[in-house]
Amino acid sequence: MISKINIKGQMTIFIIIAIVLVAAVVIFFAVRGKVPGVGSMPQDLQPAYNYFLNCIEDVTKRGAAIAGVQGGYIYVPEFEPGSDYAPFSSQFDFLGNPVPYWYYLSQNNIIKEQVPTKQEIENQIAQFVENEIKDEKCNLAQFADERIAVELGEPKVSVNIKDNEIKTNVKMDFVINKDELSAKKSNHEVVVKSKLGKFYDNALEIYNNEKKTAFLEEYSVDVMRLYAPVTGSELSCSPMIWNPQEVIDDLKQALSANIQAIKIKGDYYNLNNENDKYFVLDDLNLGLGSGEAVNFLYSEQWPSKIEIWPVENDIMIAEPVGLQQGLGVLGFCYVPYHFVYDIYYPVLIQIYDRNEMFQFPMAVIIDKNVPRESLEGASAIVQTKPETCDYRNTMVNVYTYDNNLQPVEADISFRCSDTECSMGRTKRTGGDAKLSTEFPQCINAYITARAEGYRDSNYIISTNQPATADILMNKIYELNVKLEIDGLSTNDMALITFAGKEYHSTVVYPEQNIIKLSEDDYEVSVSVYSDSSLKIPESSTHKCFDVPKSNLLGLFGATKEKCIDITIPEQEIPSALIGGGKSQEYLLDSQLESSNEIIINAPSLPTPSSLEELGENYELFETQNVDVYLS
Repeated sequence: MISKINIKGQMTIFIIIAIVLVAAVVIFFAVRGKVPGVGSMPQDLQPAYNYFLNCIEDVTKRGAAIAGVQGGYIYVPEFEPGSDYAPFSSQFDFLGNPVPYWYYLSQNNIIKEQVPTKQEIENQIAQFVENEIKDEKCNLAQFADERIAVELGEPKVSVNIKDNEIKTNVKMDFVINKDELSAKKSNHEVVVKSKLGKFYDNALEIYNNEKKTAFLEEYSVDVMRLYAPVTGSELSCSPMIWNPQEVIDDLKQALSANIQAIKIKGDYYNLNNENDKYFVLDDLNLGLGSGEAVNFLYSEQWPSKIEIWPVENDIMIAEPVGLQQGLGVLGFCYVPYHFVYDIYYPVLIQIYDRNEMFQFPMAVIIDKNVPRESLEGASAIVQTKPETCDYRNTMVNVYTYDNNLQPVEADISFRCSDTECSMGRTKRTGGDAKLSTEFPQCINAYITARAEGYRDSNYIISTNQPATADILMNKIYELNVKLEIDGLSTNDMALITFAGKEYHSTVVYPEQNIIKLSEDDYEVSVSVYSDSSLKIPESSTHKCFDVPKSNLLGLFGATKEKCIDITIPEQEIPSALIGGGKSQEYLLDSQLESSNEIIINAPSLPTPSSLEELGENYELFETQNVDVYLS
């Protein structure tokens, strides 16, 4: 009798043998590609499939690289041009690549944002991979000689961006055949090592910090006050003069150097001294790893706008105070100055390591010496405020002429409230210079005509119904300047000003010997300065004031006397007023047109040998007349 134990042992052996046989069959047919639904790839077909997976990986890397260079975009938003008011378009040109601004000022002075979300970046990379597959960039034509045929279905791609990797999943039928072998796969996934996600998060943190703190604007204001005349005074009895173009060039160079010096906490830089800590943003900690760095870039060649007020005839002037009539009691001269700046320029921010980079540009805006206000909220919000210039529905005919009613081609702009629109240019047609186009509707708006060689002309108009604007433009004439003192030519430094009701022009003679004038009623002022050896000795005065008492009685208006000593240091006067005066002149267009030179004859003043005599010269200056001749 066979025992139950032996029967059970034999059954166990048979079961094990059966499992091994089934597994062997499955493995055999799986390798041969004959088991439906298993989804594995025969060994002979694996190289071709690996090529396809490598292609998906390469395309993903290319898409990530493009997105990194273009501020997160592969397919950039629609281009919006800039204007004379705002030099920024909606895109920054970086080595020929369009990089959408994350923050910029539109041509109509509207702040706009173009910050992509991570999901939008994922969708664009997915679309890029899909398009590359559809364009047969991942075909297997090179395997045709090996009798391998591939059929590809319609791809559906999804992308998931992590800090240090990108997962790309392609759902697509992939059927491959070679002789009697065949296989089919419908799901293909690759993982690409990439810091796109981490660098994007870093970029967003920098951007939101700039929105909240305006640190780029704060650095820019510091540069402006260090490298350009803004507000201040100097002890001097002669005017201070700056060339605005040189001031602008100095500002651009200073901005370029200082912006590049800004750093984020990390180990990618060394500080030379304690002063360099000024450039480190202590409130930003991006967790930068080894080899990772952040650049802040601005180049003088990039589209920028720097405007300065007041500027007359391409010079910045500050005139002395202290010895004019009624002020002689001061006992010294000083030159106060105050200039106002608008500064608009782009900064490109790059987060990178040896292999990858993510960059985005944004506009820095200083308006009338003041940095833009910090924007509350950490999230980027796209503004959708409607722009006046986009709603043009009233036909207006604009004609531009000179004083002789001859046509003048001119650029036409339209200002409604604080919005300015570029409308086009009047073109010669027949005997007219005409622009016919639709304008936005606005009550009591301004049309401004600008043409080279002519004064800007403003025309008040209401565009709630069709209208016509006839604009007369005054020509500007360039005349050589000849200065005389008591009828004799001089090369002494002189400040010559023609202050009209509609037009102003100032030159510093003899450095500038050409003046631009247009028909107007002018107050002519000429101040002639010569070298001086005068010294104002040190002086002291004792001043007393009534100030509130510091105790309780001070709350009820009780005061006490407080006295201080004021010491005015010795002052050297390198140049002194030795001639000049004023006159009123009306210059006609016909006079200016027929003349090449303007001769100004100013009476002399006594050469001062003391502070009192210098003060007397300023009093005499107000009473003397200058003669003006055109030839």
